[in-house]
Amino acid sequence: MATGIGFLNTIERVGNRLPDPIVIFVWMIAALFVASAATAALGVSAVNPVSGETLAAISLFSAENLRRLFVDMPRTLTGFAPLGYVLVVMLGAGVAERTGLFSAAMRAGVSRAPKGLLTPIVVFVAIVANHAADAAYVVLVPLAGAAYLAAGRHPVAGIAAAFAGVSGGFSANLFPGHLDALLLGITEPAARLLQADWTANIAGNWWFIAAMAVLFTPIGWFVTDRIVEPRLGAWGGAHAVAEESPTEEAARAERRGLFAAGLAALAVVGLWILLTAPPGAPLYNAEAPGPERLTPFYQSLVAGFFLLFLATGVAYGVAAGTVKSSKEVVKLTGDSMAEMGPYIVLAFVAAHFVAMFNWSNLGAIIAINGAEGLRASGLPTPLLLASMVVLAAFINLLIGSASAKWAALAPILVPMLMLLGVSPEMSTAAYRVGDSATNIITPLMVYFPLVLAFAQRYEKGFGVGSLMATMLPYSIAFLTAGVLLVLGWSALDLPLGPGAGVAYALPGATP
Repeated sequence: MATGIGFLNTIERVGNRLPDPIVIFVWMIAALFVASAATAALGVSAVNPVSGETLAAISLFSAENLRRLFVDMPRTLTGFAPLGYVLVVMLGAGVAERTGLFSAAMRAGVSRAPKGLLTPIVVFVAIVANHAADAAYVVLVPLAGAAYLAAGRHPVAGIAAAFAGVSGGFSANLFPGHLDALLLGITEPAARLLQADWTANIAGNWWFIAAMAVLFTPIGWFVTDRIVEPRLGAWGGAHAVAEESPTEEAARAERRGLFAAGLAALAVVGLWILLTAPPGAPLYNAEAPGPERLTPFYQSLVAGFFLLFLATGVAYGVAAGTVKSSKEVVKLTGDSMAEMGPYIVLAFVAAHFVAMFNWSNLGAIIAINGAEGLRASGLPTPLLLASMVVLAAFINLLIGSASAKWAALAPILVPMLMLLGVSPEMSTAAYRVGDSATNIITPLMVYFPLVLAFAQRYEKGFGVGSLMATMLPYSIAFLTAGVLLVLGWSALDLPLGPGAGVAYALPGATP
């Protein structure tokens, strides 16, 4: 154990010396300029297996590319697919969070949990609550500690179970959300390096992430009750730090709000059914072949989640009394967009890295040559995907941002695997398994210090190494289960979501 903690502390020291992901992207852009000039001078090229066209490396110092950089800078940012997806979804989710809907829903999910089923309920609610982002960490994690304390169990075990669900199961959920919009939005320009008309489907990982949620819940239950809590020992500390229960009046207001939010959710779902199911419905293309008939429906899900979060948030706020006027709703939307400032800055540099990677042709050249090398190696596709999971998990120890890592990796991995017959949706699914599993053991994860502070309310001597050691069994278990899930899913060629499968064939490619 001491050796393991020493290794993790070394990772912490090294990781703390790394600059912000935005600065890393700036360095990568600088390196890309040099690499493009060098490869262009050396005449590096590859033959596109679809069109037969020879793709030569192009220097970013060329007049055409420099003109693109400075003239198209606004379009490069606004054309970055994840930016629009995330801002639209978060416009509604920010309202739902700030009216108190997410907090109330999470309280309702764990407050009445039977003692024997407390752990699976906490883990499951935490997994589903990762759609709430900040609220899940700030509200659910300490609430789980209080729930364990009230049940006479070790409160740090509750904190660990909730942290494992929210962060270790970050990509798992019953329904797609803002993370799907974010990651698949980054996948889109990467896939377009080879297929110019490929369009992201926000539901493209739906069945896969739902399977993750089902799989991770009993795993989190087992690790908490059989490994983590016994290691922590019986709870014998003071209980004065328990969370305060809401007053009866506040509880009644929450119940009214949740009931109103439920009605609003049903209304939005009903609206989408009306827009999709009847003959001639605008979200159903009857003239398209097979599954493509539902393409408008899939593409509308970003707007659907925006309206769902907005409608339920406003309904909750009005019924619970946390929203008094339409002006407050407008202010809440503005506040939610204000918090997206750091992401917009990250999107600016990531968008230019992806665009310039495309202009230089290096992404397609690396993908074509890399795919040929992998094909020659004879390594089965499931093992390639499993290796990708492990790679993402390792990088995640040093760079916590899911979008930053995927924006850097996707332009290489997505087209490379497309050439090997793997769909962009499957590449994305494999990446997100690795990206989630090691969140909970790295101090570079932005909420790690907050969770540590929650634990120290109950155990004053609980340090960084203590939290790492507590969360390591979850990380190992989730990563192992995730690798096996990817292996099995790809081997069985199961559908990843509506209209999305494991296999892929480039249009026009010869068998």
